[in-house]
Amino acid sequence: MSWLTRTRQQLTGFLARRDTPDNLWTKCKSCGAMVYTKEWEENQSVCPRCDHHDRIGPRVRFAQVFDGEWKAIAVRKVTEDPLKFRDQKKYGDRLKAARAATSDNEAMVVGDGTIEGQRAIVAVQNFAFMGGSMGMGVGEAFLAGIHAALAAKCPFIIFTAAGGARMQEGILSLMQMPRTTVGIQELAEAHLPYIVVLTDPTTGGVTASYAMLGDVQIAEPGALIGFAGQRVIEQTIREKLPQGFQRAEYLLEHGMLDMVVHRRDLKETLGRLASLLMARRLAA
Repeated sequence: MSWLTRTRQQLTGFLARRDTPDNLWTKCKSCGAMVYTKEWEENQSVCPRCDHHDRIGPRVRFAQVFDGEWKAIAVRKVTEDPLKFRDQKKYGDRLKAARAATSDNEAMVVGDGTIEGQRAIVAVQNFAFMGGSMGMGVGEAFLAGIHAALAAKCPFIIFTAAGGARMQEGILSLMQMPRTTVGIQELAEAHLPYIVVLTDPTTGGVTASYAMLGDVQIAEPGALIGFAGQRVIEQTIREKLPQGFQRAEYLLEHGMLDMVVHRRDLKETLGRLASLLMARRLAA
């Protein structure tokens, strides 16, 4: 073996052994730009090129909106796989996979902390957990947040992100729509603020219940918000829908939202709204 061959093999082995991070860059799902991951995270998972708001999980969201430390609200356990449902996989296996992928027990996590000095209970739906689908576990988490807000006499804020009701739980999933609505009514009777932040996407039974019942309706830019999908609506009414239909900006223009707020301004906006609504409650 010549010295040239040996040198080439040594260099090849050295280069192969080098540790190179596999998450150095993040690709924007909207414009396709490759963004340095550190820059992406510092920009709160918003593309600095096209301003696309990427989907984020509960703990990242809590870190962005709470002033500092927060504590998780305990949620009562529910019966898992009550219908023994199976499609391509067992429902129980889907739950295990979702829990392993997200480190969350369910598609909604509830936290207790302060926003701009104002105490608030915040619930966040995680689209990465079975599409943020609303099942019995989500219903229990929502009501746990409601009861915590009632006990603390503070606002309840929810970040929605869901594909709708969880089909694997059938009618038991749909029952969460009236249950959560009754919880919202309890907040209203106690004169406590209920603020909704709709994120991408918020659809189906979630939109048809607690996502559209807020005292204040906020959305992130570009969020998809609706009940049925655009293609289904077009096939039903046999008409072409307007450009940007079901996007946050379109809904704001047509009176279904109060405001569209950039993620960098969300904490300040929520803190100000919570403080103003609580001051109004005390004055009353």
